[in-house]
Amino acid sequence: MNRVTPLILAVAMFMEMMDATVIATSLPAIAADIGTDPVALKLAMTAYLVSLAMFIPLSGWIADRFGARRVFCWAIVVFVIGSLCCAFSFSLETFVGSRFLQGMGGSIMTPLARLVLVRSTEKKDLVNAMAWLTLPALIGPLMGPPLGGFLTTYVSWHWIFFINVPIGIFGIIAAVLYLPKFERQPTDPIDWPGFVMTSIAFSGILFGLSVISLPVLPPLVGISATVIGVISGWMYLRHAKKAPHPVLNPQIFQHDLFRRITLASFFFRVAMGTTPFLLPLMMQLGFGYTPFEAGLVMLFGAAGAITAKSFVKPAYKSFGFRNVVVVTTAISSLVFVATGLFHPTTPIWAMMAVMMCAGLARSTYFTGSNAVMFGDIESKEAAQASVIFAVSVQLGLATGVALAGGLLEVRTLITGAALSVEDFQWAFMAVALFSLLAFLPVIGVSRTAGAEVSGYYGRRADNPSTGGG
Repeated sequence: MNRVTPLILAVAMFMEMMDATVIATSLPAIAADIGTDPVALKLAMTAYLVSLAMFIPLSGWIADRFGARRVFCWAIVVFVIGSLCCAFSFSLETFVGSRFLQGMGGSIMTPLARLVLVRSTEKKDLVNAMAWLTLPALIGPLMGPPLGGFLTTYVSWHWIFFINVPIGIFGIIAAVLYLPKFERQPTDPIDWPGFVMTSIAFSGILFGLSVISLPVLPPLVGISATVIGVISGWMYLRHAKKAPHPVLNPQIFQHDLFRRITLASFFFRVAMGTTPFLLPLMMQLGFGYTPFEAGLVMLFGAAGAITAKSFVKPAYKSFGFRNVVVVTTAISSLVFVATGLFHPTTPIWAMMAVMMCAGLARSTYFTGSNAVMFGDIESKEAAQASVIFAVSVQLGLATGVALAGGLLEVRTLITGAALSVEDFQWAFMAVALFSLLAFLPVIGVSRTAGAEVSGYYGRRADNPSTGGG
């Protein structure tokens, strides 16, 4: 397997995933510098997510129309320009607008990275290739807060955006030199009514969930936006049945394996998305940790993700997709239980060990899922599948933050007191129960599902012609 391709693509993935969270610990410093309130500045985080949701549906069409490698490079350019605009922002309006521009570049980079990998990798090598590509998706959100806190504390908040410039330049040069040059594909006319509906649907849901969980605006605004998004999504599904070339084709869900893994991964990602919200708050508000100390504990999740890369392919080949996914889902649920038992007196090494187990399990899960889900997808459908999966990722992460915030709100309403360690412990136990939903879609999956990708054919794994046992 050519490891250069996934590593180049991982550069873009890392930038996009890290920048989704990097400003979290830097909001007070940025707000003081540009003359606004830190709470109001959370709109910048929301603007980034909204931009991603709006433009992701167009990424597949643009890639086919103008060539995947060319579009991938231009997406990095837009992302870097957006980063520079963020660094030079002087008001709330300019900063929010710059984050929106950043999100436009990120909305193209992420699904294209997965699409290029699927089109340039043989199915038998896809698990190993995905192991490299999924690392930034796991490491980026964990590194974002501590890196942002470090740069803001010891250098300047501007550098959390300047750092994207050399990374982006390296990614562009490497892409031009080493990525395969895909020819333009025949494209259908753009479904503009569908694009408008999906834009309203995804941006409404993401914006609404963000505002509900992080009440920058009155909760009614978040609820209204979410309802509008859901209604627009329902209208789009009706439209897609009649449209000759829908911007997102629901027919892709006729592939049983893709449908099941997308749904299971959504539940899994929602549960996982609560941790970056709940754990730093618990350690800072309940344990007295600094933001940087809390970030260092979470970095051990990244260490676990990196460690998993060395054995993930042999694991799937030896035990099969379904078995590995069931085990890693169970381990992740137990990790939430263990995190819910954290206490101010818990040794820091024990928390780091739990985070490392979380990183191991989640990296193994996503590496296999992201590869096997494309096992029954034809090359001509890969663009649609990649885009739809990218949308589900963003919805899952936003829903995770909303779930975490909602659980804390419910707990404070029940107790009538300020947040305490017990409230966070209760929330983690509730998330552990929620995470069990990820089991349901994979119950009906065959033991040898995705064998062409995982290499597992049952007991007679060395003889694929037998079809497994």
